[in-house]
Amino acid sequence: MDNDSRIFLAGHNGLVGSAILRKLKKEGYNNVILADRSVDLRKYNEVSSFISESRPDYIICAAAKVGGILGNRDYKAEIIFDNLMIQSNMIDLAWDWRVKKLLFLGSSCIYPKHAPIPIKESSLLTGPLEPTNDAYAIAKIAGIKMCQSYHEQYGCNFISAMPCNLYGPGDNFHPEKSHVLPGMIRRFHKAKEENLPTVTCWGDGSPLREFLHVDDLASACIHLMNNYDDPQQIINVGTGIEVSIKELAETIADVVGYEGLIMWDTEKPNGTMRKVMDTSRIKATGWEPKVSLREGIEFTYAWFVDSMGGIRGMDDEVNEILKKNCCEGCGGE
Repeated sequence: MDNDSRIFLAGHNGLVGSAILRKLKKEGYNNVILADRSVDLRKYNEVSSFISESRPDYIICAAAKVGGILGNRDYKAEIIFDNLMIQSNMIDLAWDWRVKKLLFLGSSCIYPKHAPIPIKESSLLTGPLEPTNDAYAIAKIAGIKMCQSYHEQYGCNFISAMPCNLYGPGDNFHPEKSHVLPGMIRRFHKAKEENLPTVTCWGDGSPLREFLHVDDLASACIHLMNNYDDPQQIINVGTGIEVSIKELAETIADVVGYEGLIMWDTEKPNGTMRKVMDTSRIKATGWEPKVSLREGIEFTYAWFVDSMGGIRGMDDEVNEILKKNCCEGCGGE
């Protein structure tokens, strides 16, 4: 991509899209095309009209309907419908208008629940999915296969990247629909504000997870647009570093300044015990993550506090402030 290339960034209000937008601007890309909320990306005619008018050279598809464990489990109909419609419109119209390249963002949820660790790209479709995420995962798998099929039939340069669990400024802190890391930030902050003696987390803290700061994903997306052209091979994006949920909780409590006890509700499920991806393919292209987990949590907590505008407590008004731009992004736990 050149600095003057017309780049349509779909989903620029979400966690991932907003980070990519910041990175594009920082890197000097001065012709980024954005669709406001008057364009419903689920509706083919609206997307078609927008693309026919804007005529992008490149598309980065960061728009998605996503939730945490509870959101992906309880809103499966919305999750699968919205994602199928959004990505199908983007991919088909990118071919129709002869877009030079498209980047489709999937999720580590696409891999089987019991895939060998670390998870290689070749694990796709080799076993059953995690049931709580299956609607979201199947939608994303359909997007991958659509990109590959359009390459096979039409020669389109449509690539697909699979991020691990993401976090950062712009995250969703909703009590039911957030992922584990922002959910813990909210919980420990609330406990600190209310001087609660304990915070209870699900499971026993032993599961291992991988977390990537969204700014690192943004740099990976631009890197892939400029350095990766293999539509038939999906590519993982992550740190390759595991951290236990217990370590994560302790780090977040320390960053927040919560000094009470962390309790574990072992009646609640742990979920998948290990989930870390093999990132050798993307690292072979010359990309490496830069933000450490603690540094990233510090950045995210600072954004969380600033977004509250100094309002104490966690009432509905504050929650709307924190989640208003978080309906689009990439999934995870």
